[in-house]
Amino acid sequence: IADPTLPIGGYTHSNGLETYVQNRIVHNVTTAREFVENMLKYNLKYNDGAFVKLAYEATQKEDLDALLQLDQECNALKCPKEIRQASQKLGLRLIKIFKRKKQSSFMEAYEEAIRNRKATSHYSLVFGIYTCLLDIPQYEALFGFYYTSVAGMITNAVKLVPLGQLDGQDILFDLYPVIYKTVQETIELERDYVGLCNTSFDIRCMQHERLYSRLYMS
Repeated sequence: IADPTLPIGGYTHSNGLETYVQNRIVHNVTTAREFVENMLKYNLKYNDGAFVKLAYEATQKEDLDALLQLDQECNALKCPKEIRQASQKLGLRLIKIFKRKKQSSFMEAYEEAIRNRKATSHYSLVFGIYTCLLDIPQYEALFGFYYTSVAGMITNAVKLVPLGQLDGQDILFDLYPVIYKTVQETIELERDYVGLCNTSFDIRCMQHERLYSRLYMS
């Protein structure tokens, strides 16, 4: 579930990185590493990473109402259209893969809510649900989520900047301590901090819709 090459279409999204590259904000190894680290520490930890944790805990309690509230909150926080749609599509594809491997009445109820448009299938929530259903410990689930997110961003940076393959591996290796630290901080995160605004990231994602040329869908 944490494989960056899982066939859900994640490779088609840069999550705003393409805008940063075209604006020459990200243009070498140093700035690429800074982008990935900042996304991890200041965006994912308070947003998608936090929603993985909360969805995991709602699944443990089989609390569908809590999960549906999380779904609405997650949807509202994704201001850029491309990012919101990408998250929904990735979530649906993740369900399609893992529903064949793990049957669950709780997941079936969530799917029913999606069909009735009471929920929107965000990737982070589905990831949290299935890692719980697969009995993956919460710490490892969060580490897997952050690892696949970081690996995806680095792969995109290698293609877009461009960087060498060794540069990408060095960035990933250097960020392991940051991933470990971010996992622990996410577990301990106060609920009021979930959804902390990241205006710059949102603006770059919105600008992506109108770039002159685009390789990625977001």
